[in-house]
Amino acid sequence: MGFLNKLFGVKQEEEETMTKLNIGIILGSTREGRVSPQVGAWVKEIAEKRGDANYAVIDIADYKLPLLGEEGGDASGAAAWSEVIANQDGFVFIVQEYNHSITGALKNALDYLREEWNNKAAGIVSYGSVGGARAAEHLRGILGELLVADVRVHPALSLFTDFENGTDFKPKAVQEESVNQMLDQVVTWSKALFTIR
Repeated sequence: MGFLNKLFGVKQEEEETMTKLNIGIILGSTREGRVSPQVGAWVKEIAEKRGDANYAVIDIADYKLPLLGEEGGDASGAAAWSEVIANQDGFVFIVQEYNHSITGALKNALDYLREEWNNKAAGIVSYGSVGGARAAEHLRGILGELLVADVRVHPALSLFTDFENGTDFKPKAVQEESVNQMLDQVVTWSKALFTIR
């Protein structure tokens, strides 16, 4: 009987730990006039209704991260960036397409770290003239190198139908269902990868 209690007790403890996943919603742009804060806040609002993880918006603009390796740059935000990413179990990247790819700021922020990203899951919410699809595909390749498992469902927001005047975010109702489907996968994969970290 002691063995069974021990066995089931451990399983219950693991389940309790895994219900407290931390999922960071990373804003991928630092440009003036960006709309990523609107999209990130919308994703967080949808996510918090679920009650299946702790969701937080992480804005790379809040961290001093000069170009990696740039001489004389003020990298005073690097330690805090490392800490916040290390404390996450999974991610949702808010990605806008600039010149068929992700922003330089997001690529730089990704490159600053290595092990902090490893064995975690990620979803991508992209936007642009073609839904940010090309930026999302570039990001998938980078995430693979960082040992981040990106999920299949990918909400793609159009500048023409989900934004007014290209600046005011007003997503179509169908997009919320897509975000929830993505989060279903992010949470499931984050729980699974938690077991190997």
